[in-house]
Amino acid sequence: MEHRTSPVSSGVGGLDDILHGGFVPGRMYLVHGQPGTGKTLLGMHFLEEGLNDDETVLFIHGEESKEEIVANGEAVGIDVTDAEFLDLGPDSDFFTEDYSYDLVDPSDIEQDRYTQNIHDAIREIDPDRVVVDPITQLRYVEANDYQFRKRILAFMRFLKQREITVVTTATPSTDQEYDTEIRSLSDGIIELTRGDGGRRIKVAKHRALGQREGDHGMEIRGSGLEIFPQLVPERHEHPFESIQLEFGIEGLDELVGGGFDKRTVTFISGPTGAGKTSTGTQFLAQAAKNGMKSAVYLFEEDMETYEHRSEAIGMPVTTMREEGTLSITEIEPRTLSGEEFAHMVKQEVDERETDIVMIDGLDGYTTSIQGNEDMLVRKLHALTRYLKNRGVTVLITNEISEITGISNATSNNLSYVADNLLFLSYVEMDGSLRKVVGVLKKRSGSFEHNLREFKIESNGIRVGEPLTGLYGILQGTPRMGGPADPHQHQCE
Repeated sequence: MEHRTSPVSSGVGGLDDILHGGFVPGRMYLVHGQPGTGKTLLGMHFLEEGLNDDETVLFIHGEESKEEIVANGEAVGIDVTDAEFLDLGPDSDFFTEDYSYDLVDPSDIEQDRYTQNIHDAIREIDPDRVVVDPITQLRYVEANDYQFRKRILAFMRFLKQREITVVTTATPSTDQEYDTEIRSLSDGIIELTRGDGGRRIKVAKHRALGQREGDHGMEIRGSGLEIFPQLVPERHEHPFESIQLEFGIEGLDELVGGGFDKRTVTFISGPTGAGKTSTGTQFLAQAAKNGMKSAVYLFEEDMETYEHRSEAIGMPVTTMREEGTLSITEIEPRTLSGEEFAHMVKQEVDERETDIVMIDGLDGYTTSIQGNEDMLVRKLHALTRYLKNRGVTVLITNEISEITGISNATSNNLSYVADNLLFLSYVEMDGSLRKVVGVLKKRSGSFEHNLREFKIESNGIRVGEPLTGLYGILQGTPRMGGPADPHQHQCE
């Protein structure tokens, strides 16, 4: 066998990223997890990758038959029919005289010959890659736990001496001593879990190459395992230049000081029905007029409703889609991990050279994406940092609970993520409920510290002149007063 020093692929691209390139040749890796977490599938991907590279691969199995393994692989598009198979199950014929390698019956030999027979079979097959699924099947050929542990150590040394890359699987054991020994023998440990946050994968150890820390998203789909590493924001050098993007509405652009800078994150906050999504869509429509491409991700309504509402107020989202300046993606609840969603957005930005990403809305994101809220907020922060570093402008709509007034700029305490905070609110004026718009934060450049009346009409959004003489709107208790005190309208 030719000695190789460069990593060998695991057969799963996302896992190779986490492993900093793949497995180290001639090393042993342990895939650890409860039943049903995908351990065997990972091993099958590993063997299929070897077959694709014209390698000889061996599947040592004991809990399922060869026919079951091949059928399970075919069900998710994995083909290991050309692999060599070695059945060590208690009902197999490996240790009978009928075995194809013509091994002797165990009743005629000493107990310690069992492992030697396996060695002889492996020498004859001479594989480049081996999967042992599960490693505990070797218990069937040993007299006791002591012998089992001793033989495992000898077996793994034998495989590594032959420069065979080995993937073993194991289910967590109640025997902590056994678990510790298996883990210590392994050059790499891959942990698979499944819970409220969906399927997760973590590399706990990877000698020689290291690994991406933390746990990552994983799914089992029609093509087998799909792994989505956590998004790590990379530094992209962009010379600072203040290029402002307008809404294309005179009163609104005056309010925000001429527009919001490119490569910033803008939160559009307000109560239900205030016009957050329409305001964001207006921003995208104006960008399309300037030849920019946008992508919107819908978490709280379907695509048909979004298009109908936008068209009804003169925003040509259908035309924008047809011309390629807008893509719309509807996110189904609880189908994606935070990592897979980030991967989806990254792919969109890379393939379409997208300039603006709009996430509509934040509450839908935290309830639709798998995982707890705090973790998802951190993943969203990482995503926005990544997009900004890539030169992408981000809009996030955020529903707040107050119908009138604003006690918190954003839900989930996410105001630190925002470079800009635009808010909408309801107020009672002249006995009727009306809408106002204002700016709470803009990191670069000036903006008005007044409020303006906000209306959505059949021909689009209209923003009026600054409101003066009205106090207490942010507290939800608007009142008329004397001359406006500028300090009462300014929000730091």
